[in-house]
Amino acid sequence: MDRLLHLGRTLDDLDPPRWGVPDADATPLIRKVHALRTVPLGELRPADLRMLVSQQVALRYVLPLAVRLLLEDPLLDAHFYGGDLLHAVLRAPATTWALLPDLHASLRAAITALPASALADLPRDTAEASAAFTG
Repeated sequence: MDRLLHLGRTLDDLDPPRWGVPDADATPLIRKVHALRTVPLGELRPADLRMLVSQQVALRYVLPLAVRLLLEDPLLDAHFYGGDLLHAVLRAPATTWALLPDLHASLRAAITALPASALADLPRDTAEASAAFTG
């Protein structure tokens, strides 16, 4: 199934159950993630995708969007630094990547094509995760 066909739908629509309103004492992060689940997928920004991937929310829908951006610019600065979206995506569980083998292969090829100097400029743990992902 092509998950990019659902760009007009929200994560609450696609990944039941709906989360609803967070508790009154919820952290700002929890409030933001709850709010992002109500945004149509096509309107999610790179920073939103980074947050959702980092929190491992509905990865089967969010990863294809993030990888689509990373195939255009693997070192995209989503919010904090160049490569921060890649950093989040590389930490997605292997079980999720097993469901998305074509995406995994495409991202692996894009990372492998990067010059070594580009990876050297990333935080050490990102470079290590990249090596593990492509290895």
